[in-house]
Amino acid sequence: MASRVNRQWRIASRPRGTISEANFEWVESPAPAPKDGEFLARNLWLSFDPTQLFMIGRNELADAASGALPLGSPMGTLAVSQVIESRHPSFRPGEIVHGQMRWEDYSVSDGLGFTPTYRVPEGVPGNWAIGVLGITGLAAYFGVREIARPKRGETFVISGAAGGVGSVAVQLAKLEGLRVIGIAGSAAKCAWLTSEGGADAAINHRTEEVGRRLTELCPDGLDIFFDNDGGPTLDLALDRLRTGGRVVLCGGTANYSLTPRPPGPSNLMSLIMANGRMEGLLARDYIPRLAEAAEYLVPRLRSGQLRSKEDTVTGLRGAPSALARLYAGENVGKQLLRMDDPPGARPGS
Repeated sequence: MASRVNRQWRIASRPRGTISEANFEWVESPAPAPKDGEFLARNLWLSFDPTQLFMIGRNELADAASGALPLGSPMGTLAVSQVIESRHPSFRPGEIVHGQMRWEDYSVSDGLGFTPTYRVPEGVPGNWAIGVLGITGLAAYFGVREIARPKRGETFVISGAAGGVGSVAVQLAKLEGLRVIGIAGSAAKCAWLTSEGGADAAINHRTEEVGRRLTELCPDGLDIFFDNDGGPTLDLALDRLRTGGRVVLCGGTANYSLTPRPPGPSNLMSLIMANGRMEGLLARDYIPRLAEAAEYLVPRLRSGQLRSKEDTVTGLRGAPSALARLYAGENVGKQLLRMDDPPGARPGS
């Protein structure tokens, strides 16, 4: 069999301000071969997530200690992929998997990493597997249903409400019988939240004064704050937390690009006075419970009770622009890339 051509984006430079295609280099070379304990996978769907900023490096001083990949390395990503060859005892050719791969047609993996590789449940389409049933979906499902401890009729406020995690969490909160207020960064996102997303209200943090709007919409305070942002909105939510209120810490998109890091919340005393609880959420810890989440989510996806909101770019050439869209806040829903066929490839090859 002729060697497979592997198209690949490598990190060429650290971004200065906005991320662009100039930070990456397009390379074509023979696909790698798996060694003992590894498998070769053809990537089908790529995920774009705020934490990828740590991989490319937030500034020229970025190093491995800060999570940055070396210059010249293939850009990392979470992906849904099909196993093509395997010398790994846990993965067989033909299986569809979710795990840490790279911006390329074919990736070699040992199945390990910060997010370990797992098999996608039978019959789940790739876009669901990388989004609503992937890491972002797990964060939303367990964040809302387990960490937030929702009670019907409570007020639920969420930042980053129209992103990958937020777009799922908003809908799950409504299914739990909560009054939902989403905070997002554009008119289009707010419109989606109150129409398809089912939110009771939405706040555009770019054009509205968030504190004033929260006071108007939550005159008696809020019961749950689901934080995907990590910015000053957390202080505003703590100020309005009702007795027994809960704060779910899921992300920090407002702070990822800032050096040095800004100070944390200034009014944690509000949490004490409300006898409240604040808890962090790391989605990878819930991978062993994927089947539990899928049992709840899949029927609701199939019935239309739950919508998988996606912002999809097609073709590996578009990977840098997809990442730039994410950091510019242009995506509505989960930012994905659907891979095109590598040169000369046949389906499943």
